[in-house]
Amino acid sequence: MRLLKGRLAAFIGGAAASLAGAGAAVAQQAGHTTIGAPVPWGMGLQASGGPIKDAISDFNALVFWIIVAITIFVGLLLAWCVYRYSEKRNPTPSQTSHNTPLEIAWTVIPVLILVVIAIPSFRLIYYQDRARDADLTISVTGHQWYWNYRFPDHGNFAFDSRPIFDEDLRPGQLRNLEVDEPLVIPAGRTVRILTNGVDVIHSFFVPSLGVQKYTIPGRALETWLRADRPGVYYGQCNQICGVNHWFMPIVVRAVPPEEFEQWVGQARTRFASSIPSASATENPVALAAPAGATTLNLASAQR
Repeated sequence: MRLLKGRLAAFIGGAAASLAGAGAAVAQQAGHTTIGAPVPWGMGLQASGGPIKDAISDFNALVFWIIVAITIFVGLLLAWCVYRYSEKRNPTPSQTSHNTPLEIAWTVIPVLILVVIAIPSFRLIYYQDRARDADLTISVTGHQWYWNYRFPDHGNFAFDSRPIFDEDLRPGQLRNLEVDEPLVIPAGRTVRILTNGVDVIHSFFVPSLGVQKYTIPGRALETWLRADRPGVYYGQCNQICGVNHWFMPIVVRAVPPEEFEQWVGQARTRFASSIPSASATENPVALAAPAGATTLNLASAQR
């Protein structure tokens, strides 16, 4: 039994060390600090990489401590009731079935708790809703099963992002999370994201940046993100979109603005064949519409 436990501990420790080493290798290989990735034995939310995730973490902490306080209160109240009203100490129980002040209290107090939770919750929802004074716009289109990214503010070039299979992984790359073409954004800049789906509903989800938005066929939805510092941020489609659901990992690589401009210059050449005609570039939002669609419902219309 001890031998089995020792081997199990060694296996777990080795696996954790391998994962940690893999993350460090990815960071070194990419030239940036890997921030948004799962960590061995991680608990709680991923480390924040931007203001949206900061707000989500703050709200999560608020709700957590409210739950802790309620749990402690209910536990103490239950213990007191068990002690005070046991058969030994209270052989003749009260027959009172109504207590107006108590019923008012246990109705009003939960309502106040819900109000305390609701106010920052609604504030967070509106904060995530749309970008104000965005520095650039990126169109994200979900396909079965890969992502397409378009840059309407930079010549309207586009490219597909597909997963790297296990047999093609290089040393240090993360299994089921790496892609051949990551989404590159400038660190410290506000990026407007317009999402759309071509076939079924997908979900553009990057936990460390606090971004999750559905890609729905025939509709363009808006959200935004900002990476406060350079890094590599991993995500996945978390909407069950078909048998190859795992084929849709997301890699967002945040680089300094100067490096981003250099990447844009190279990307325009690499993906020149994806740039549509001049007439199409006049309406970059319409590019998010699926093939054959005659209308596009912009769900996040500007107020």
